[in-house]
Amino acid sequence: MIRKDITPTPKKSSGFFRRFGISLLGGILGAVLTIGIFYVANGSLLAPNNQSTSGSPSAGKTTVSNMKVNVNSDITDATNKVQEAVVSVINLQKQQSQSGLGDFSDIFGSTEEQQSQSENGQLEEASEGSGVIYKVEGKTAYIVTNNHVVENQDGLEVLLKDGSKVKATLVGTDAYTDLAVLKVESDKVTSIKPATFGDSSNLKVGEPAIALGSPLGSQYANSVTSGIISSLNRQVVNQTEDGQTVNINAIQTDAAINPGNSGGPLVNMAGQVVGINSSKIVQTESNVSVEGIGFAIPSNDVVNVINQLEKDGKVIRPALGISMVNLSDLSTEQLSEIVKVPTSVTNGVVVAKVQSATPADQAGLKKYDVITKIGDTEVATGVELQSALYKYKVGDTVKITYYRQNKKETVSIKLSTDTSSLQSNSDQQGNN
Repeated sequence: MIRKDITPTPKKSSGFFRRFGISLLGGILGAVLTIGIFYVANGSLLAPNNQSTSGSPSAGKTTVSNMKVNVNSDITDATNKVQEAVVSVINLQKQQSQSGLGDFSDIFGSTEEQQSQSENGQLEEASEGSGVIYKVEGKTAYIVTNNHVVENQDGLEVLLKDGSKVKATLVGTDAYTDLAVLKVESDKVTSIKPATFGDSSNLKVGEPAIALGSPLGSQYANSVTSGIISSLNRQVVNQTEDGQTVNINAIQTDAAINPGNSGGPLVNMAGQVVGINSSKIVQTESNVSVEGIGFAIPSNDVVNVINQLEKDGKVIRPALGISMVNLSDLSTEQLSEIVKVPTSVTNGVVVAKVQSATPADQAGLKKYDVITKIGDTEVATGVELQSALYKYKVGDTVKITYYRQNKKETVSIKLSTDTSSLQSNSDQQGNN
């Protein structure tokens, strides 16, 4: 017998109640599921609300971690070795009576007391820079800074790291290298360890460098910035307010240097001074803004100059006894009718005047001669001539190569005169 698995058809009387019961049960289950989903999605709305209105169970309980981080690096170590020797240098000048609309005092007018103070020569703060104590000897402590920091000063003050101010005296300046030496009484700095100089000839491009000083003045005294040595032997030429040439064979760095940093130290990772910060480029001649190009005077040059300033109050450099102009600055007509050098000679320094009884005069140099070499160094400008000449000392003999019209000449000149003995005049490029 074969069995067929089929569902028998129910009777009509019992089918209605079965369908009604199933529908009722489905409705109840659906309602329960709906309430459960709403409860899960929105939290227990039926539970009591004991929380604060912020919704955070730890509101008002944020704390600072008690973990201590002992940060120590080459930069912090180097800074600690030299920072106490870094000072702010304050340039004091006689107060000038104001007129016109120069500042706020002009708006209200000068009082009789102010006018009296001006007449009595009261000193006012004119500018600020930086410096570094490099030697304490006997009753004197010595500070090196930039010449342009102390230029035109009538008095000087030094602000120490502890906030105290002491009177400083100018020992000597050298405009050509933009360096100056000051001194203060050593009992004012008894607790300060002087900075030491490192060998700038050992610097490598790319090595770390630290600049210390007072950017924007003593309000930010003893600021520290770091960077690298960007380049070496950069020729940086400027002029002082008095028109004297400043010529520095500089260290280039991207450590931040700002007004007020001038005269402060550039330091290596051993905490040694490898340069004295001097200037920076902020904008090109075409008005392109520049960042991260600062310059420092190499420590080896600094030491050479400050030793002379301590001893003599000035740097004694040889002089030829001429005033000059650059050959490249002359017109075509001047070249052909006055100087008359061969057309192949395009660079050199034209003698504009020879002072009597000077080495140039004694060697027979004449007006309109064109100097092209000092020793073995070719010179195209007056600045290059100065730089080459100043490598010699008074008393040395140097060979000069020059053209007199179309004839090339050489002459040996004994450098018997120094720059301080030259007469001043207004010729372009000054005397050498």
